[in-house]
Amino acid sequence: MPVPSTIDHHASTCGLTQAYWLAQASDLAYKDEATIEERAAHWGFDRVRHHRTRFTPPFPLEDTQAFTLASDHMIITAFRGTEPAQIRDWLSDATTPPWPGPGRTGYVHYGFGEALDSIFPDVKKALAEFRTDGQSVWFTGHSLGGALAMLAAARMYLEEPRLRADGVCTFGQPRTCDRLLATAYNKGFKERMYRFVNNNDIVPQLPPEPAYTHVENLRYIDSRGKVHESMSLLGGLADRAKGLSADPLAPASDGVRDHSIRKYIAALEKNLV
Repeated sequence: MPVPSTIDHHASTCGLTQAYWLAQASDLAYKDEATIEERAAHWGFDRVRHHRTRFTPPFPLEDTQAFTLASDHMIITAFRGTEPAQIRDWLSDATTPPWPGPGRTGYVHYGFGEALDSIFPDVKKALAEFRTDGQSVWFTGHSLGGALAMLAAARMYLEEPRLRADGVCTFGQPRTCDRLLATAYNKGFKERMYRFVNNNDIVPQLPPEPAYTHVENLRYIDSRGKVHESMSLLGGLADRAKGLSADPLAPASDGVRDHSIRKYIAALEKNLV
């Protein structure tokens, strides 16, 4: 089927078409405010709120950014990610203490907890202001932004149920929390959370297990760009090996290339046509 020209504001499930547009929103989170507002108007959203918090050393990130778009039928909050090299460095640091999970359920990586805590009150305020007539609410993000989208949804579910998201769609999300929080999240977002991973993307392999784990509902994109709702362990290993061999001169760089949000968008578009 052809790729729709804009977002379906009445979408109620996160099929591939909705995932494609949420990937576009995740990509938009990397742009400047003027570009975000221009694209929002083109997509049919008449309200925009920008969220930004700056940090000072020794926090490993310079700032946390997100935006919220609203129309009469849909609200999207997209969280900005970060560069693979930067997120890999601090996610690999095993010395950081855990951060209490949403609703005091389990724990999360300290960097994620502090980043979300700095921006969450403003996001919650925007949702409370914009959700005036039962609009659907969607959280999305790429890389670090995917982790923040998942955790923001968990906080709404466990702390502000009236603002609970209708769907969460992340791309290249790192491992974010412990098993206790993952179990609570999987229960609350069954069939409403989709976690896309592109072949050898390095970021979903961090931080290391067993301290941190992934939430469920994986959508795996293979080395040919096809989306799978499930993939066996052996099948996944074979496909990742195939991806590594695609560039014999620089196989190690495949994990960084596969992390690009543009790779996710291209794969989703390919699955729609």
